[in-house]
Amino acid sequence: MSAVADNGATAPRKSVTGTRLWVAVLFLLPALVLLGALVVYPIGYSVWRSLYDAGGDGFVGLDNYVDVFRDDSTLTAVRNTAIWVAVAPAVVTALGLIFAVLTERVRWGTAFKLIVFMPMAISMLAAGIIFRLVYQADPDQGVANAIVTSVHDTFADSSVYPKARPNAQVSDLKASGGGSFTSTGTVEAGTPALLPLVGIAPNRLPGEPEDAKAATGSGVTGTVWLDFKLGGGGEKGQVDAGEKALEGIKVEAVKDGEVVASATTGADGTFTLPAEADGAQLRLPGSNFAAPYNGVDWLGPTLVTPAIIGAYVWMWAGFAMVLIAAGLAGVDRNLLEAARVDGANEWQVFRRITVPMLAPVLIVVLITLMINVMKVFDLVYIIAPQPTQDEANVLALQLFLSSFGGGGNYGLGSAIGIILLLLVVPVMIVNIRRLRKERER
Repeated sequence: MSAVADNGATAPRKSVTGTRLWVAVLFLLPALVLLGALVVYPIGYSVWRSLYDAGGDGFVGLDNYVDVFRDDSTLTAVRNTAIWVAVAPAVVTALGLIFAVLTERVRWGTAFKLIVFMPMAISMLAAGIIFRLVYQADPDQGVANAIVTSVHDTFADSSVYPKARPNAQVSDLKASGGGSFTSTGTVEAGTPALLPLVGIAPNRLPGEPEDAKAATGSGVTGTVWLDFKLGGGGEKGQVDAGEKALEGIKVEAVKDGEVVASATTGADGTFTLPAEADGAQLRLPGSNFAAPYNGVDWLGPTLVTPAIIGAYVWMWAGFAMVLIAAGLAGVDRNLLEAARVDGANEWQVFRRITVPMLAPVLIVVLITLMINVMKVFDLVYIIAPQPTQDEANVLALQLFLSSFGGGGNYGLGSAIGIILLLLVVPVMIVNIRRLRKERER
């Protein structure tokens, strides 16, 4: 039946909701204005600007897009962005799934979820500053290296005299490779060996070292000590009063390249070797002087990108966990119990029932994170130090550097922005199609 008024005129058109069309447009107008000002206009202007040179005066066509794939730093950014898209969303989604499933069975699951989700309340800038401190190379400042060095030192002995060296003027100890020092002469029973070392300030010795003592006895003995004392004085190459002993130095007796005996200096710096050491050369192994283990160079060229991805995972694992936990709450428990009754173990239930039923939620989380990592900027800019920022570069950071970070090339920056948009669009289309299919169900 056609809508006709009493006077024969056609009734005003109405929208799907029954509201007059002009009223609907009036209410939508503010949103449309904002959408145009904040989305449509910037995209259109970026497309136009990408076709001009750095100053915006000369039309260059697609030259800026060609330059994107000629510049080494931009190619590095493309490679790193691909790594981010391939690794970060998958890791975050997997961790979120694991956390959601495991916390469902523990009493303190809510508290754990709160702790894991808390980093989401922190801005990218603040998280970048936090992890810049976490990844500090100095174990006394960086938490990551403090943990690594603690674990390392638990299973490996560390040197306590890393800068010590023989006094070349009075000692016959010579460098023999691998950081070790070997005497040119041999040791004899009844004649104590004197092995003076320098290179360490007496007040920098670890602990509370005792005064050195000259070795005595008829066996193969000797003394390792710091041949220097504050204020000077004494005779070089001789154990003088007030000179400090070097405790814990390993001494090896070597004959024909073979170690026949070894000993460790005591608190007074003296050592005693067995009789078979008579006539052998004395060697101080390099382990006595090796530099202490200072951990991993997290922000070096090799590990800077994985380290920054780790910071991202720390921030976004809570987001994935909460969404997946919400989806898990809607899973039919009867199916899980039926599978267990049929003899399936927990891994089989998880792999064949839980994960397939959570597939729509997992896809939403994965796609959302893929779009998010394409735009990652703050973490890379804050965490990566200047010397390795090129190795950690991503497209969003390269856009900033090309346009505002000293490059001043707004044409190239606009081209990178359009490329980022083109990379995001396919993911958005897939997500929109999936949402439409969900509505049709």
